[in-house]
Amino acid sequence: MAKLTQDELLAQFEELTLIELSEFVKAFEEKFDVTAAAAVAVAGPAGPAAAEAVEEQDEFDVVLEGAGEKKIQVIKVVRELTSLGLKEAKDLVDGTPKPVLEKVAKDVAEKAAESLKAAGASVTVK
Repeated sequence: MAKLTQDELLAQFEELTLIELSEFVKAFEEKFDVTAAAAVAVAGPAGPAAAEAVEEQDEFDVVLEGAGEKKIQVIKVVRELTSLGLKEAKDLVDGTPKPVLEKVAKDVAEKAAESLKAAGASVTVK
């Protein structure tokens, strides 16, 4: 059998009805073990579905929002978490809101937030 060009094949498909063309596509998929997928399906999700496809966050920031009534205790915890000196830790606590830890793992961020909250501080994990 002579090899047909792409234009010749398209001319042959133009003569088929939609039902015949649908049957041809099914036979083609079975013969070559492929699936004819629409280009839109390959493009991926859009709109609200795209937001759900975002990867789970793996880096967190612990932000000190306020020291509360036990400022000295909060300064001690900040020093333990960051290994800052006394003056630097006091300045951080006085200048809230400020990040205490940045780009840390989820479990580290949660432990730090718990320690700061136990000392009386208000904390946000982002």
